[in-house]
Amino acid sequence: MLLPTPEPGPDAATHWVRTHLADLCQDTPAASPAFRGGQEAADAALATLDLTGYAARRSEVLPRGKRGASRLSPYIRHGLIDLPAAWAAAEPAPPRDRTKFRDELAWQEYARHVYARLGRRTATALRAAPARAIQQWAEPWPKDMNCVSFCLDELHADGWLVNQTRMWLSSQWTVRAGAEWTDGEDRFFTHLLDGSRAANRVGWQWTVGAGTGKPYGFSRWQVEKRAPELCGGCALKNDCPIQDWPATPPETDPPAPEPLLRHDPDPDATGGPSTPAGSGNPDAVWLTAESLGDDDPALAAHPGVPAVFVFDEPLLARLDLSGKRLVFLAETLADLATRREVEIHRGDVTEQLRGRSVAVTFAPVPGFRARAAAVEPQLVHPWRWLYRPHGGPVSSYSAWRKKTVRSR
Repeated sequence: MLLPTPEPGPDAATHWVRTHLADLCQDTPAASPAFRGGQEAADAALATLDLTGYAARRSEVLPRGKRGASRLSPYIRHGLIDLPAAWAAAEPAPPRDRTKFRDELAWQEYARHVYARLGRRTATALRAAPARAIQQWAEPWPKDMNCVSFCLDELHADGWLVNQTRMWLSSQWTVRAGAEWTDGEDRFFTHLLDGSRAANRVGWQWTVGAGTGKPYGFSRWQVEKRAPELCGGCALKNDCPIQDWPATPPETDPPAPEPLLRHDPDPDATGGPSTPAGSGNPDAVWLTAESLGDDDPALAAHPGVPAVFVFDEPLLARLDLSGKRLVFLAETLADLATRREVEIHRGDVTEQLRGRSVAVTFAPVPGFRARAAAVEPQLVHPWRWLYRPHGGPVSSYSAWRKKTVRSR
């Protein structure tokens, strides 16, 4: 189904999603008050990036004015800013801040390598068993804890959290409450504008000790350090359920080793083509949610043909996302349409692209591989990796990083 192109701006994007995609959302679609979609917004965020103090302040929560997070993650997630561009933008920063920021970018790349190699097995490969409950909780995220309710309010309203509060919520869910981490990860994925199965899954598994053997313990000490006003105004301040550092969870049997964690027999397939694969003159560029930026390799290589994006109806019906995520995408597509022709469709991706001769940029996610096999693009352009995937271990960030540095 061909849909009309939305007008630029958050209000127009919100109206457009409510008109054409509301039945695919779990809530009433609304724009995030914290982020604008589109290349123009991404460019502004990168141009004004100031990493001074980043290493010391990236984990600050409150007051908001003390936060040092870059806030680039929604744009990185959707390819409006690629990791090499973000890496280059850090060059003027003080050395300590530049190093810390680039280390965070490398962690994002590591998560992508793990997901590109393992696909959906990422959910079980690093750790098969959830953390075990240390104490009984009626609800993994109790709303009467100020630190929890504050984080959830921000997640639901803005579709974004600083890294520190992501760790608080995931540790509370798993290490303290003993709930299944995949359920908590799904809740994050529903709302986060930067939600990706790559970073989300690896981050949640890190919380329960995957790759390190040390679960991340959430306690009052961290809240008082990063957001002291939350404790001061909490009804449970004199009876805090996270007053002390959590005890070490009971031992669980480790999962059977996943061979692909140790070795990738075909890293070239994992990484996709290193030069354009295919030939000819496509009549359209197929855009994916991983690569919506003006510098997308396929868009840049074929400026004279329309860009085509399909809101994948079967997938979205299954995911049941917050409308904020679709409004962000609609605003991004509307912004792109001010510079070139854009077609927006709703339906099954294969059916909507049937008979089209398309060019596309490789995306390191299993959904792309499955759809590309059916669509049969005429040209597949390379993904812009920060580090091209290697065949060595990805069982932990440190093991991956060691091999990555040697491979450069």
